[in-house]
Amino acid sequence: MDNHDYQSLLLAVDFEKESEPVVARAQRLKAALGARLYLLHVVEHVPPTMEYMPVGYAGDVAVPENLDLEEELLAIARREIDSLGERLDVPIADRLVRVGPTGRTIDEVASELDVDLVVIGSRGRHGFLGLFGSTARSVLRNRSCDVLCVKIDEAG
Repeated sequence: MDNHDYQSLLLAVDFEKESEPVVARAQRLKAALGARLYLLHVVEHVPPTMEYMPVGYAGDVAVPENLDLEEELLAIARREIDSLGERLDVPIADRLVRVGPTGRTIDEVASELDVDLVVIGSRGRHGFLGLFGSTARSVLRNRSCDVLCVKIDEAG
């Protein structure tokens, strides 16, 4: 492989322990190719929902004003991505947390950064159509760069 093939990598992370082989693969690629590594975690948008409404209540929905689950998830994600970034020696500017639909957001960030390769994990389990998880399938439609889909072994 020519070292000029992949100069910038985007690692989409979910912070699950089972995803460590995905992180390790991206880290090895970064070292072997001398590539720039970006980290990305996507927080799905959390809209106000009916789950806050008491069962059987027919009046206005009373959502506590201080309830901001999305902001809490973003704060946790920022702490996690900073911890991972420090471990992998990724500069702060290359540690990204975004809100949106996971697959589409990964594609958008890959295009924005003009990366050469997206590294993601796949938890797909059943037959050919289940070969990749839904996020991996979505990202595989990306037309802007290559995608390395690392199989995650959930049993181990």
